[in-house]
Amino acid sequence: MKGELKLFEDTKIRTAWNEEEEEWYFSVVDVVGVLTESSNPNNYWKVLKKRLINEGNESVTNCNQLKLKSPKDGKHYKTDVANTEQLLRIIQSIPSPKAEPFKQWLAKVGSERLDEIADPELAIERAVDYYRRHGRSDEWINQRLRTIEMRKELTDEWKRSGVEGAGYGILTNELYKTWSGMTAQEYKKYKGLKKENLRDNMSNIELALNMLAEVSTTEISKADNPQGLEESRFVARKGGSIAKTAREQLERQTGKSALTSQNNKLIEEK
Repeated sequence: MKGELKLFEDTKIRTAWNEEEEEWYFSVVDVVGVLTESSNPNNYWKVLKKRLINEGNESVTNCNQLKLKSPKDGKHYKTDVANTEQLLRIIQSIPSPKAEPFKQWLAKVGSERLDEIADPELAIERAVDYYRRHGRSDEWINQRLRTIEMRKELTDEWKRSGVEGAGYGILTNELYKTWSGMTAQEYKKYKGLKKENLRDNMSNIELALNMLAEVSTTEISKADNPQGLEESRFVARKGGSIAKTAREQLERQTGKSALTSQNNKLIEEK
């Protein structure tokens, strides 16, 4: 997930966009702080959370936790987060004159993302601007945008096959492990990354190989028509093996690894 800060009436709300689920997640404590104007929103949420759980409120029971950056010391801590649906139910339990304005703000945040989904050019323009500001070459940007398109086609195919939620991460790991020899977390560690997006830190060659793995998996899945996670996992290995073969052939021809430990801060595009 990519963490972002959103502003509600000049107050920062920590958020994270889940690309695979296509949903925003919001820091519950931040929202509680805005609505209650409490001097100790953590404690307010702790008490409210306990009461809602005792009442059997599923929205609270199913809350996820993500490591978000603390505004106090800049470190990352596990923080309760909720998607829009869960958050709306939590807001109902907080008497606040800001409840309605905040609901409208939530709708606007969601609308912006929906606009990007309906008109992909908006998302593309924002992505290009972001990558250029981080010093990436036009060649790399074009390659990266292409991988985003291919990734979306793959996740759509997984969804059609009955895979959802955490299953996307499991299948992604199968792909990475097969073609690169590393899971996503191992790959990030290899590059010295923590919360950063792995694909944003790949070289052109790595992006091409990963895209080959994902395109191959998509096409094989359409042909094999797997049902559920386990069958899709087998297909992911098939697709990943095609990219693995390409990687090994390239390495034999060049005499060097196709993978690099360099990250976005170090890679020099040629």
